[in-house]
Amino acid sequence: MKKFSLFIITVGAVLISMSACKKDWLNPDPEDQLTESDSIYNDNTNATKFVNACYTNLLTWQQTSFAWVGVSSITSDDADKGSSPGDNGSDKDQMDAITYTPTSGSVSDAWKGNYQGVSNCNQALENIPLFKTLDDATATQLKAEARFLRAFYYFNLVRLFGNVPLVDEVVKAGDAASEAKANTQVSADKIYAFIEEDLNYAIGILPTVDNQSAKDIGRANKGAATALLAKVSLYEKKYQQAYDLTNQIITGAVGSYALVSDYSKIWREVGENSSESLFEIQGKSGSPKAGVQQYSVIQAIRGGTFGGVTTAYTGWGFNTPSEDLDNSYEAGDLRRKATIIHIGDTLFDGVILKSAVNDRYNYKAYVSQTQETYSGDADLTNKNVRILRMGEIYLINAEAANELGNTSTAITDVNKIRTRAGLGSTTAASQSDLRTAIWNERRWELAMEHDRFFDLIRQGRAGTVLRALGKNFVDGKNEIFPIPQGEISASGGTLKQNPGY
Repeated sequence: MKKFSLFIITVGAVLISMSACKKDWLNPDPEDQLTESDSIYNDNTNATKFVNACYTNLLTWQQTSFAWVGVSSITSDDADKGSSPGDNGSDKDQMDAITYTPTSGSVSDAWKGNYQGVSNCNQALENIPLFKTLDDATATQLKAEARFLRAFYYFNLVRLFGNVPLVDEVVKAGDAASEAKANTQVSADKIYAFIEEDLNYAIGILPTVDNQSAKDIGRANKGAATALLAKVSLYEKKYQQAYDLTNQIITGAVGSYALVSDYSKIWREVGENSSESLFEIQGKSGSPKAGVQQYSVIQAIRGGTFGGVTTAYTGWGFNTPSEDLDNSYEAGDLRRKATIIHIGDTLFDGVILKSAVNDRYNYKAYVSQTQETYSGDADLTNKNVRILRMGEIYLINAEAANELGNTSTAITDVNKIRTRAGLGSTTAASQSDLRTAIWNERRWELAMEHDRFFDLIRQGRAGTVLRALGKNFVDGKNEIFPIPQGEISASGGTLKQNPGY
């Protein structure tokens, strides 16, 4: 933990220009040397650069790539390890079997990536007030963006690890009280309360998507903060709050959003930042490069042979959609073919997959080398990672409405999702049957989007579902991940291990 605590940000490392539709605000300059000069506060544009570091962390290997795919997807019934039998990707076999330990690399990286994000946000919040000539409106908006992102990182941490340290300020090296706080776990309830506080602040400050300038598309806005708070509320079982917040989004009170008509296009370049989207991690290939580090290549087709257009994006083949997911869809569900690449499929860019190491691949991570602005760098592509979108908003609204006894609204919400998927209306009518139907729709609508494992946990059925598929899920233990042993050791034993590990 102290390794995180002593992180010091350098402005040169996060220098990012703010030119609009090319997403240049994601492009960090080469890392500079640490300077202790206060001259950085004479240039107000440096305030934005502190906040840009909060976004740039989303692009990193530890935050959104191999470890995240492992802990959030391969652990679930939606995905298998993939790749070849002899390639375990360090510990992805452990993620698949749910046999990970406090020394598993994916667990450690997930901790470090999210706490690095928290650190960047705390640095921004401490430094923004030091720009004495920065206008109040800009300063307040930048702080709201930083607090939205800090809430996002803490939402990941509390879902992953349960009781974690609440670090709400820059940790001061050599300050005993500050270091003790950074190594003292608090209850998950306190973390959730802190997340809500940050998000309510952000909601009160941030502009709607309709009032964002073109150069700021992709940055946090009121709709994104409202959506994240709605999702947090669902995890807390605050159903009225989740219902009210999602209603604000659906009715346009916090910005203009809508379901797009073609589900399959959501994850393509043409679907970036559409009316469906409330928040996406912005990836950019080209020069300078600012893609999500290897997010697509780790999941791309492995050992493929191709027909049709034979210029195809290939990679490591991890995180493959499971047979259980494949077989779970209703007949005629358009989401199945939009989610899973099968042997024999013709992809949207004309590539025909004739053979490959694995039977299935994640279509939502696919990048076209011919129909999208692929730069030739497989590690840093233009792929945006969707975090919050309208399909989920309708399902949060449905679940909250159903738990509040408003089955008619829940049925209306579910049918909107099913209609887009090419299906008829739900036959569920009772609250219990509708609850199951909503959970199924969440699986199909959000498959391979890093929610399924956490959904099973919060629904209280992870053990039953995962053990039936041969995974070693232990009730009372695997609802959360172990605290990384390296962090416990670095804290001098102050951090305490989660039960069962």
